[in-house]
Amino acid sequence: MKTSKSILCFLIFSLLSYSGFSQNRSVAPIDLSNKRELFIDHYLIETLKGVQISKQIPHDEGPVLSFDKPWEGVFCGYCTIIKDGDLFRSYYRGLPTDGKDGSNIETTCMAESKDGIHWVKPILKIYKIGKSRRNNVILANEAPSSHNFSPFLDKNPNTDPSQRYKALAGEDKVGLRAYVSPDGIHWKKLQEKAVISGFAFDSQNVAFWSESEQCYLCYFRSWTGGGYNGFRSVSRTTSKDFIEWTKPVAMTFGDTPLEQLYTQQTSPYFRAPHIYLAIGGRFMPRKQILTESQAKELNVNPKYFKDCSDAYLMSTRGGNSYQRTFMETFIRPGIGMKNWVSRSNYPALNVVQTSPSEMSIYVNQDYAQPTAHLHRYSLRIDGFSALTAPYSGGEMITKPFKFSGSELEINYSTSAAGEMQFELQDQDGNPIPGYSIGDCQRIVGNEISRVVRWEKGADLGSLITKIVRLRVQMKDADLYSIRFK
Repeated sequence: MKTSKSILCFLIFSLLSYSGFSQNRSVAPIDLSNKRELFIDHYLIETLKGVQISKQIPHDEGPVLSFDKPWEGVFCGYCTIIKDGDLFRSYYRGLPTDGKDGSNIETTCMAESKDGIHWVKPILKIYKIGKSRRNNVILANEAPSSHNFSPFLDKNPNTDPSQRYKALAGEDKVGLRAYVSPDGIHWKKLQEKAVISGFAFDSQNVAFWSESEQCYLCYFRSWTGGGYNGFRSVSRTTSKDFIEWTKPVAMTFGDTPLEQLYTQQTSPYFRAPHIYLAIGGRFMPRKQILTESQAKELNVNPKYFKDCSDAYLMSTRGGNSYQRTFMETFIRPGIGMKNWVSRSNYPALNVVQTSPSEMSIYVNQDYAQPTAHLHRYSLRIDGFSALTAPYSGGEMITKPFKFSGSELEINYSTSAAGEMQFELQDQDGNPIPGYSIGDCQRIVGNEISRVVRWEKGADLGSLITKIVRLRVQMKDADLYSIRFK
């Protein structure tokens, strides 16, 4: 009797296992096409053995832009960085004195750079501020729009050239209004009526054209409890024409605790625009670090030293879900009490390339202090995170996928003792003849772009129509991105 029961249990287990296996096999493979993939989440990864996704640490490059003009001041914020051809532009709120959000003392200012490192403030002569037009103001007397004016360079191939730049700005009473510009300097309202309304909008509300979703996206401030209650959070809406927008949907954050996300800065990564990165400001209300005497010594505005903030990193590939692979901070506040005041350490919108091997992130620092400025941090290209293997080694195997392109390009680094090798497998995990680990040349070095080669060469053209997996063996190495090109 016991034997019969054992056989029955075995048969049931086998049937369930077979059903699960069949169901898994029926899942459509990921279509990588020729897109670059970052290891910012587990989208492509099926198994990791001795390897982990590791967050990289941005390098502090120091202050690059002081908010020292009379119309700028200690409350400058909500910065946006745009690279237009060979020109970099920084847009930010000018606010010299504390006051009610959305008043006409707020302006929108602009600075320019040829390299993203050295910045100048052009004399535009568009608006009269005080007694002079000799200033870098691109929007004034447009309350409440200058409080959180957030522009972007429209990548929609069908956009009207006179609307090459677009922006959203506003707050709860008027909603988000749309602005357009042919050059990023001279702006006008697209229409008087708000294009999105019904929410608080008390942050930097960001928009862009999505190449992968073929529509405009807006990620904006909402609260988990409605109104101004609960946690500061994010909602999303879409549009085909930048005027009519869908009903907003609240973003989710996976199985992670809610936090006060003051800004989110969601934007497509310039080398992989189907991946949207959110490098925002995490607010810790009532977590006071400075004493009264320390705040007075730094000349911090008395209202702005009883909280603290840092920068976080999360990602999304569309839809209403963020992936928070890392709950740990992305950029810690710097050394010194001046970095631990309220509403400081908020990243600017957008990451931009500033050298062949480097990209830059900009962060608002020293808020509510005479030293208020924009700070630059650098990372290697694609280097937000990486697959990292220790000296003892490990491996990663992907989910099944299809690709186009005839070569595998990698962005990687190893130690002198380290190395990595690649294997292409069929969807069942069997090595494809000629593309096994044993056939792959050992890769040692540190390069932004390297083509993987096997004994028969680098050409993968014969595999384009097949469903495959990628196996990577690594030792004391980092893998930042891959691309079948």
